[in-house]
Parts: sequence; C-alpha cells; structure tokens
Amino acid sequence: MLLDSDLAALYGVSTKIINQAVKRNADRFPGDFMFQLSADEWDRLRVQALASDRKPDSNWSQIVTSSHKHRGLSYRPYAFTEQGVAMLSSVLRSWRAVEVNIAVMRTFVQLRRLMDSNRELARKIEAMEEKYDEQFAVVFDAIKRLIAEDDARKAQPKRRIGFVS
Repeated sequence: MLLDSDLAALYGVSTKIINQAVKRNADRFPGDFMFQLSADEWDRLRVQALASDRKPDSNWSQIVTSSHKHRGLSYRPYAFTEQGVAMLSSVLRSWRAVEVNIAVMRTFVQLRRLMDSNRELARKIEAMEEKYDEQFAVVFDAIKRLIAEDDARKAQPKRRIGFVS
C-alpha cells in the first residue's frame, strides 16, 4: 500500500493533484484499488511513524508531518494498492507517471517473488521436518526396543558366578 502523499512525492506533483485525478475518475478506483484511511488508522500510522527510530529528516516523517500540518487535523489520506497505483499512472498521463509506475510495478513484482520464495522455503523446511521426524521416530523406536530388551534382561534371574558345591 502506498499513501497518496507518497505517490505525490514519487510523481513530483501535489497530493491535491493526485486526489483531483482520482475524483475525476472515481469509477476507475474501486475499493480494492484505493481507500481512505479511517481516522483511527491515520492516527496510529502517524504515531508509529513519529515514534519510530527513523531520523527526523527522513522522507516518511516529513510526509506524515507535512500532511498533518498543511491539510488540517481532519484530513485522512488515501491508500493505493498495486492495482490502484497502476490505474493512477494511466489517469495522470505524464511521462514521469509512466516511469514511476514501471518502477513501482517492478518493486511489487520483486516483493511478490520474495514472498513466494519464502513460502517455498517454508514448505521445504516443513518437508525436512517431516522427513527428519520420521527418521527420528525410527531412532526412538530402536532406543525404546533396546531399553525394553535391557529391562527384560534385568528381570531374568541372574546366574551365579562361581562353583556349585
């Protein structure tokens, strides 16, 4: 998800331009493409960003604080999904929008590949655990048999050592 202020910074336009483009083309932005943060979500996000250990001059802190200062307390930003970002670039129709969209789409693809590879890694680990659990089950069965044999041997009467007279 990317906030409207993040996209405005990437596209080199004001957040107002982004929001105007969205409002003019509202039918192109269904709820799974873009949504407005609730007041509670926005408050939590601002608090997290300001309380984070990032430098005070980082872009994120500037965007959060400037969005808050310049738009008033009641402003709640819009969040765009991958599809919303793609649609936004077609609505803005500038060369920079196309370049940014390409970069963002490549980033989303890389993130998806990374997530998929992590899923594959998790599957491989699970398979190894099952494999080793089975192997350890065999080992544990063998140990249990040895213990049982030892217990049975201890239960038998012992032969005396020495001469019988």
